[in-house]
Amino acid sequence: MSAPGARAPSASAESGIGLNTLAFAWPAGISVELLNAGSAGTLMEALGIVFTELGDGYLRATMPVDARTHQPYGLLHGGASVALAETLGSSAGMLLAGGNAVVGLEINANHLRAVRSGQVIGTARPVHLGRSTQVWEIHIEDEAAKPVCISRITLAVLPQPPASGG
Repeated sequence: MSAPGARAPSASAESGIGLNTLAFAWPAGISVELLNAGSAGTLMEALGIVFTELGDGYLRATMPVDARTHQPYGLLHGGASVALAETLGSSAGMLLAGGNAVVGLEINANHLRAVRSGQVIGTARPVHLGRSTQVWEIHIEDEAAKPVCISRITLAVLPQPPASGG
């Protein structure tokens, strides 16, 4: 399922290079439109993160590289890349948690290439889908499909959503 304006996936994103590909199916009735609607009023909206594709074994989103996501040198801020990675990994994990909640335990990121403008595209694929933990690898590329960041997130699967508020 692709959103309007979604770009064609890169060869590395489609082939799953460096990833363990796990067989699974996204829950019925899930769409990028529903994921994007859930982003209203959140960090994802503030950074301009938009889910664009719920594919066979992956979730994809874009994020602009502009004043919202720049660091003082005019480059994509590493923290913005990590926010995109965590958004993708956590959102994908939540979809496969069977009604349970997921929360991040650890995230790491290797920043590979600077980006000054345009947008970056992130693709999350599962490495491990267990009953109590999930591990997702996220590849972020620029518009020329050159690698910008590789991230991995470990999620805890909780029996119920955490309480909101204080």
